[in-house]
Amino acid sequence: MQPQLLPPNVVPHWYAGGPALSAWRGIPSVGERSPEEWVGATVARFGEPHLGPAPLADGTLLRDAVLADPLGWLGRDDGEPGDTGVLVKLLDAGQRLPVHVHPTRAYASRHLGCAYGKTEAWYVLEADEDAAVWVGWREEVDPAELSALVDAQDATAMLALMHRIPVRPGDGVLVPGGTPHAIGSGVLLVEAQEPTDQSILLERTNTAASADEVFLGLDQHVALSAVESAALTDVTALTRHAADGSGVVAVLPDEASPYFRMELLAPSAAVAAGFAVAVVVAGAGTLSSDRSAPLHLQSGQTLVVPAAAGDWCLEGDVRLLVCRPGTTWPLITKGAA
Repeated sequence: MQPQLLPPNVVPHWYAGGPALSAWRGIPSVGERSPEEWVGATVARFGEPHLGPAPLADGTLLRDAVLADPLGWLGRDDGEPGDTGVLVKLLDAGQRLPVHVHPTRAYASRHLGCAYGKTEAWYVLEADEDAAVWVGWREEVDPAELSALVDAQDATAMLALMHRIPVRPGDGVLVPGGTPHAIGSGVLLVEAQEPTDQSILLERTNTAASADEVFLGLDQHVALSAVESAALTDVTALTRHAADGSGVVAVLPDEASPYFRMELLAPSAAVAAGFAVAVVVAGAGTLSSDRSAPLHLQSGQTLVVPAAAGDWCLEGDVRLLVCRPGTTWPLITKGAA
């Protein structure tokens, strides 16, 4: 059970993006509408079961490897089969993404038959000078008003009701389930999220999404009930900037920890044994673990670390963004909150 580099797992989509992703990763061009790479993914895109699960270097799907040896990969075997507790993506927004929302766990359990919602978070790798994201309402938006905005497809009004947050490299942003949001164009980021692909699109005029994709196959009024109507009074509570430092630096507010952890590791940082998906964000160096051979790393690579590798650390001038399951994982019971 060795830490290992992952081959590219780029996923095509209906929105623009891909050139910045391939350039940052140092991989061949992936085209103009291949804006996502699913890193160490064991789940699939909504409605497309063969799109998303990530292969290991030998071609074996990580999902199948985890199913075969949960103790070795995860350090425990009491969760749902194949569930690693986290989904990681690289996302290249070549256009402004539509205003959308993801379910909470309670909503997903009630309407989608899934214990996980889709709380997510972003760590910004690159951003144009005027790049921004939109997160949460600035004032209360009641269900009737929201339904009217969706019917009219008035994206300008939706965005005007939301907090606009300028972003720069090193910024972390938490987006709780139920929170409306949009990513602006010119942003390349690492996204960690609960391991599902559940999105409800409030705006669809700038997409090629199917009718089922827009509302997850739900009636409109049921789909829109996923949206939090209350104002987000303190958007700064959802953001953090991770400056260069030593050791292990959390890039997200503490409120993210029940769902997943995203941490920036500096040289000599030590990490306890456990499953992890990681992105090399800068430099070059070596990952050394208790029970495996050293793994040489350089900027732009992605990797996965099994629990059986033991405790591990970084050596050399390298920075690693590490994503791990949150404190409520594993969700033993369907509908856990």
